[in-house]
Amino acid sequence: MQAKVLLITPPFTQLNTAYPATAYIKGFLEEKEVLVSHVDLSIELFTSIFTGDFLQEIFQEAEEMGNNQFPLIQEMKALYIARVDEVIAFLQKQDIDTAKKILGKDFLPLGHRLLGVNAAIRWEVGDIGVIDKAKHYATLFVEEIGDFIRANVDDFFSFTKYAEQIATSASSFNQIAEFLNYQPTIIEDCMLTILEDKLEHIKPNLVCFTIPFPGNLFSALRCAQFIKQFFPKVKIAIGGGYCNTELRAIEDPRVFDYIDFISLDDGEGPLLKIVKYLEGLVQIDELERTFVLEKGRVVYKDKKPNTIFHHKNLPAPNYSGLPFEKYLSFLDIVNPMHRMWTDYRWNKLTVSHGCYWKQCSFCDVSLDYIGNYQNTTADDLIGKIEKIINDTGITGFHFVDEAAPPKMLKALAIKLIEKKLKITWWTNIRFEKTFDKELCELMARSGCIAVTGGLEVASDRLLDKMKKGVDIAQVTRVTHNFSEQNILVHAYLMYGFPTQTEQETIDSLEVVRQLFEKNCIQSAFWHQFTTTIHSPIGKNPQAFGIKITGPVFQGFAHNDLYHEDPNGADHTKFTKGLNLALASYLNQVGFEKELQDWFDFPVATTRHPKNLIKQFLEKKPITRAI
Repeated sequence: MQAKVLLITPPFTQLNTAYPATAYIKGFLEEKEVLVSHVDLSIELFTSIFTGDFLQEIFQEAEEMGNNQFPLIQEMKALYIARVDEVIAFLQKQDIDTAKKILGKDFLPLGHRLLGVNAAIRWEVGDIGVIDKAKHYATLFVEEIGDFIRANVDDFFSFTKYAEQIATSASSFNQIAEFLNYQPTIIEDCMLTILEDKLEHIKPNLVCFTIPFPGNLFSALRCAQFIKQFFPKVKIAIGGGYCNTELRAIEDPRVFDYIDFISLDDGEGPLLKIVKYLEGLVQIDELERTFVLEKGRVVYKDKKPNTIFHHKNLPAPNYSGLPFEKYLSFLDIVNPMHRMWTDYRWNKLTVSHGCYWKQCSFCDVSLDYIGNYQNTTADDLIGKIEKIINDTGITGFHFVDEAAPPKMLKALAIKLIEKKLKITWWTNIRFEKTFDKELCELMARSGCIAVTGGLEVASDRLLDKMKKGVDIAQVTRVTHNFSEQNILVHAYLMYGFPTQTEQETIDSLEVVRQLFEKNCIQSAFWHQFTTTIHSPIGKNPQAFGIKITGPVFQGFAHNDLYHEDPNGADHTKFTKGLNLALASYLNQVGFEKELQDWFDFPVATTRHPKNLIKQFLEKKPITRAI
């Protein structure tokens, strides 16, 4: 029997562009002459929900359930139903005529989000500004409907995730199993109807779900449950980022009531072996990096040596067959870097596999996706870029590396310029000194418009403790080099790192303030530190001054850990103030305010001089302690 494979991205992931996992596997399997199709069930479901016909069913369902949260929306339901198809079409194509109509008086119902719209936002002059303003209003309109759905008919619903709350840190399978025993919601029924249509049309004998995040797990299992009930001959596999980080120690056999295989790490080798197993060409013991159920027990099959498919030898991801006309551009936050994630169309491609630095103590450096660094050539990348453009018609690229190596980015930029290949691209980097003025200028000429990177704690003591390999002075100069070339810089920020004191948190905020003020960075986001079991901190917490307190592993997921930090501050209380300050800096205001003004409790005074970043840019010695 020849295998026929269907690859599925379950709801919900990014809605503005295709998640790349199925495209990578499709390109690989086709090269191996396997029959393969892929479906983005995420965008298919979303665009099926946000229609006039389905919205009418949503309101009826809420009424039958006796729910009336957001009564203002209920009162104006006829207008929501009448406008939703045109709004979604606009978010897909963004034409000026519809933009003007959306901004016209009485076109959109004024729900709770649109009533609170920020009238102070400055829009570009001309058609671009009109389209952006309409896109913002249309996004708020769609979000109002989303709020109504979540409050009245399905509290698992969210735009870029589904039932994330029961999959995050789910050490036990109990709650997930309980919800799988409930009747599907109206949203899930819609999803299963779409799935059934795809299964009837494609007729696969192996369905593979990529589960990149916790917010994809439950919908994948709900789909798998449906397949087991109505298409019992079809085998089911899951893999992806969630499995790679959370399910490496899985013991609970109940998961296998819904699936047949769980693969770990890069999917190419394990999936090809599963295909050969189903075709009767190999025995079950020859599977690689794959969990199966044998005699009621979860067993890990990993025949050595593994079949290795090196990054440089893999074909280009194949995006053909995905519904590019259905993806939407959202504009909920008027921040240029946030728009990179939610607005524009991007082809996602990897420059290199893993991380060339792989030392950061908070990172999953022991896992393959970080620790197994593999590079390729600029010529290989150019070939893949050209093929993807041909498949998709899209010339925007997001290189989704853990940290793109500067030597490869230089080689790629030179090739792009030599071949006069016009693309727009952005990527994640380390703020290392290799990114000097000349390299940043070269990257800009080749089409680079933005970079993201980890400033993290913005404290030299803690940056050294986390083995980040950079200091504040270096980050300052590198981000300045990018900004001078009009390459947007987004900084990932962290607070709550082990032993981080209140003083260091306030000093970090001062560094962030000055970096924004001097236009070294234009965007940032705070994350509160979490210990993971696969990181150096999780493996050796004593060395970082913390104590792991849970959770108790109960056979299912095992990744995020709880910890006590006897030498650190009460980090949670800083969340609101840090975010308030950042929101102002993002809008280029609030630089003159005292740091104390952002907090509703007394905080330390920063130890940094007000011209710290200026001195770094001028390369002057700093006399104050950092």
